Amino acid sequence: MTKLLCLEDSYLKKCTAKVEKMLSPTEAVLDQTVFYPRGGGQPSDTGKITSGGQEFAVLEVAKKDGQAVHKLDKAGLADGAEVECEINWERRYKLMRSHTAAHILASVMAREANALITGNQLDTDKTRFDFALPDFDRALMDRMVESANREIGKNADVKVSSLPRDEALKIPGIVKLAAALPPNIPIFRIVEIVGIDMQADGGTHVKNTSEIGKISVTKMENKGKDNRRIYFELSA
Repeated sequence: MTKLLCLEDSYLKKCTAKVEKMLSPTEAVLDQTVFYPRGGGQPSDTGKITSGGQEFAVLEVAKKDGQAVHKLDKAGLADGAEVECEINWERRYKLMRSHTAAHILASVMAREANALITGNQLDTDKTRFDFALPDFDRALMDRMVESANREIGKNADVKVSSLPRDEALKIPGIVKLAAALPPNIPIFRIVEIVGIDMQADGGTHVKNTSEIGKISVTKMENKGKDNRRIYFELSA
C-alpha cells in the first residue's frame, strides 16, 4: 500500500520515497508519495521525480489495488531506487481551493434546496457540478452561490479526521452524494469545515475558507430529468 502523505498534509510539496516496483518502464509504484492520485472528481497531481541526477516528469497518478501508480514521461527508474518527489504546487493549490469551495456549495445545496450531488469534476480553471433538482433556474442558483459565498466569508477552519463507517453514517449529511459510498470502506476520512459542513471525503483541502476566494457560476445546463449541471470558477 502506498502511503499517501498528501492526505496527511495537503500543503506538503516534496517528499523522499523508494520505488517499490516498476509496473512498466514508465509506471512507478512508490512506498509513499506526496502526489494525489486521481479520484472522487479530483484530478491527480503533476510534477517531477528526481533520482540519480535524472528528472522524470510525472504526467498522472492513478490508484491501482491500493497503490499509487506514477506515470512518467520516460523510462529510467528501477526497483529500489531512492527518489525525491515534488508536486506542481500552483496546480495543487488551485484544486484545493476549488475542492473546499465545492464542499461548501454542496452543503448549501443540500440544506437549502434538498439537492444531492450526482457528479463532479474539479479543474484548475473551473469546476463542474451535477446535482439532482427538479426545478432549476438562474435565480435559484444565484441564491445558492450567494449563500455559499457568505459561508466562505466566515473564515472557518478546515479539519480532517477519521471515523468508523457505522459511526460516521450516524452524522446527518455526512454523505452528500446521491449514491452513497461503497460498503467496502470501513473507515471514513471526514473533512469538517467548522460550523459549516462535515462530509466524508478523500481529497485535499485548504486550511481555512479565507483562502478560497469567491464562487462565480459561469454556465448552467439541463442534463436530463432532475439532473442539472453548473460550472463555477473562483476569483481572488
